[in-house]
Amino acid sequence: MGQLFALLTAVIWAIAVILLKRSGETVPPFSLNLFRVVVSTALLVPTVAVAGQASWSQGSLRDVLILFASGIIAIATSDTLFHMSLNAVGAGISAIIDSLYAPLTVLLATVLLGEHLSARQLLGMALVITGVLVAAQHEAPHGVTPRQLVLGVVWGVLAMIALALGIVIAKPVLDHSPVLWATIVRQIGCLGVMLPIALLSPRRREIFHVFRPSRGWRFSLPGAILGSYLALIFWIAGMKYTKVGIAAILNQSSTIYVLVLAAIFLKEPFTRRKMLASVIAIAGILLVTL
Repeated sequence: MGQLFALLTAVIWAIAVILLKRSGETVPPFSLNLFRVVVSTALLVPTVAVAGQASWSQGSLRDVLILFASGIIAIATSDTLFHMSLNAVGAGISAIIDSLYAPLTVLLATVLLGEHLSARQLLGMALVITGVLVAAQHEAPHGVTPRQLVLGVVWGVLAMIALALGIVIAKPVLDHSPVLWATIVRQIGCLGVMLPIALLSPRRREIFHVFRPSRGWRFSLPGAILGSYLALIFWIAGMKYTKVGIAAILNQSSTIYVLVLAAIFLKEPFTRRKMLASVIAIAGILLVTL
């Protein structure tokens, strides 16, 4: 079941990325990320309650603190950086940058969890990095300067580092914790950081404007539900019920789906450079995780 959950994560996330890209055209990255977290938490609370996993006693204090840290790193930090990158480079290039997730997850699992990293996996990581560098040399999207393109790539890389770190530190807790309970605890930890930042910000009116119903909700609301509720649950379940490497490679198949959907719905050109970058990156992912 873990492999099915990981594959569903990829499909759902690819659709969410297209919706979130459209949302990011009018909503600032931090505001959009906060909106996603609030919407998904509002959906997760009754879901967890119905599933009978709402008690804090599901895990130890140490487990809760680790999941809090995971949420702060992998949601509050990573997703905000992801939106900054997505706005700058577009969904297609962003999908290629996201291919760093799998090798970084394997690398951090090696360092923090003691998993073995072979010569083949090192070669695979080098290929993924090469793919990202090829994508970074792509012509900047319309209205984006070359400097903004480079910054967008850097933000995307930092987002993937934070995402991989966040899930790897949570993996030992996920192994013995209920999926929905672990998911909502991560969300609460994330909200515990993002809400005070938003409330104390001099731009709080702008930040909270996203919660006022508007035409933009036709993209941001389904994007939040798909990307931060359904995909998040399936992502955590995939990591729990199968090995980190297997889950990571199946998650990473979203790269292909995003490239295709971006070409169809966002009219982003599917160039030879994008094709080359994605082929190199996917080859590297296969070497790293299989």
